[in-house]
Amino acid sequence: MKCIVLAAGYATRLYPLTENFPKPLLEVKGKSILDWLLEDVQSTNMVDEVIVVSNHKFYDIFTEWADKAKNRLSGMKLTILDDGSTDNDNRLGAVKDIAFAINECNLAGADKNVCEDGVLVLAGDNLLDFSIKGFLDFYKEKNATCIMRHYEPSLEKLQRTGVVEVDSSDKVISMEEKPKEPKSNWAVPPFYIYGKEDLPVIVDCVNDEEINLDAPGGFIEWFCKKREVYAYEMPGKRYDIGNRESLEWIRENY
Repeated sequence: MKCIVLAAGYATRLYPLTENFPKPLLEVKGKSILDWLLEDVQSTNMVDEVIVVSNHKFYDIFTEWADKAKNRLSGMKLTILDDGSTDNDNRLGAVKDIAFAINECNLAGADKNVCEDGVLVLAGDNLLDFSIKGFLDFYKEKNATCIMRHYEPSLEKLQRTGVVEVDSSDKVISMEEKPKEPKSNWAVPPFYIYGKEDLPVIVDCVNDEEINLDAPGGFIEWFCKKREVYAYEMPGKRYDIGNRESLEWIRENY
């Protein structure tokens, strides 16, 4: 399996810390956020390549990180891509970055040896207190594109994220991005596994103006109406490091 890490954002809410440094490489308890994520991915023994999508501004910093990390993350090839964006105003957005990585690495090509077992997509600025392995096993069981879900009691938070309805088999019935009136308490964090047969759909949809492509959830909202999608219930918590306060909290409590 391949893993795409979305790391091309500019984290403007964390300025000046991230004005000239990428958020996924900020340190938490002696390791970067990205190292915490990828050491867990490595421990599953199910991923053979990690593709980090950077913007142009931070590409050299990620390349330098990869040179140092390849020994620690042995067994997984590290590929760093430059999506060409230079600031927050011309960023591609999550779905276009995923499509960019699929194209650059030929993941949707005819050669099944390139990508024969799906693509795990992770947000590079989130931390989990559980292993990603359960999510990978869930994908193997369902044999279809999968998302994560967690119970969120706060209406205010539900209105700022993707919200899904699921049936008794964990199949997604509907998803809505940032709903005014959420249909459930199942919130969707930015972690996905796309089956190989679904990768061309991502590439083909990037020019469709009817799809909200700024967030991965916007694509899933559209996609689940056309193909099967299953939602894995998270066995723990995820921590979204969006501002200085959340960064300081995670540095003290992770």
